[in-house]
Amino acid sequence: MRFTSVTLQTFRNLPLVRTELQGRRTFLCGANGQGKTNYLEALGYVTALRSFRGAEPRALVGLGQPQAGLAFVLEHETFGESRVTVTFGAAGREVMWEQNKIARLADFIGKFPTVVFSSQDNQFLRGSPSLRRRWLDLTLAAMDGAYLAALQGYTRAVAERNILLKHGARDAGQLEAFEHEAAGHAVQLLTKRSAGLDELSALFRTAHARLVPSGEAAGLVYAPDTAAATREEFAALLAKCRPRDALLKSTERGPHRDDLEFLLEGRPAKLFASEGQQRCLVIALRLAQAAYFKAQGGVEPVLLCDDVLGELDPVRRARFWAALDGEPQVIATGTEPPEGDGAWQRFKVAAGAVTPE
Repeated sequence: MRFTSVTLQTFRNLPLVRTELQGRRTFLCGANGQGKTNYLEALGYVTALRSFRGAEPRALVGLGQPQAGLAFVLEHETFGESRVTVTFGAAGREVMWEQNKIARLADFIGKFPTVVFSSQDNQFLRGSPSLRRRWLDLTLAAMDGAYLAALQGYTRAVAERNILLKHGARDAGQLEAFEHEAAGHAVQLLTKRSAGLDELSALFRTAHARLVPSGEAAGLVYAPDTAAATREEFAALLAKCRPRDALLKSTERGPHRDDLEFLLEGRPAKLFASEGQQRCLVIALRLAQAAYFKAQGGVEPVLLCDDVLGELDPVRRARFWAALDGEPQVIATGTEPPEGDGAWQRFKVAAGAVTPE
């Protein structure tokens, strides 16, 4: 897949941007705060119709503007030349793919895969489990509609159970109904997460081995919150936890408490990895995500590198390029132009304007 044309209007601080992208490498150069990350954020939106920075749609509209719009032309292995437009406004979000309006996320998610490499990715190691779960959910849901449906169903059931807990519900039957609904979805999530992590872990180890000199083994391990393997076991666990959950007014056990753990030489990487080792681990995670998308969907993801390449020394940067399978389109940003990494199409970003250099 490749972006060939990008038009952005009143998207964050970008009043009107029109760019024609040529070749496989594009670099946006400019000082911090000028709009480089906003540009990548817009492109990344086509994967799951959500900001990789976690922003709500209303936050994507330029200050004082009634609406914002994104328009892309893409070359796609399956769909050929494709046009996607997204409009944000007071009435909500509207997504058009060619002449068809997208009504359900499941009809669109993962069709146009991108992978974002960010300087904030180091938080994957030392940040909260919710960051790692969010990454896993987005990765698996993008390639598996059944996973997305199970995640949405589980989230709804837990939310309804939490409402009852917050209102001090004493009717065990009401709680039991949502517990059984949550249990069915939970078992699907646990099964699919375990299988997905097995595949992602293998891709992660391969990518990491290409980034480091030699003999530095890394691992990615699934850490589920519960060992409940059947719907009945999970429902029984929730029933057992009712007294504690009633006090806390929330559901404290389940897949929404799962975690992932990074290992380096068999030890927790968040405790023992150096800054350079952490950077290699999170880059390997993103490369594994890209390889997973390609293996599952048959589409080469676009790599969006936000101020990442400049953080790598020449050796690690060379290893990054060597680790790429195929010929993905790479759209990168930085405060200094790239050197010695091949031919780039270059744009200058200043005060929301994106212009060819």
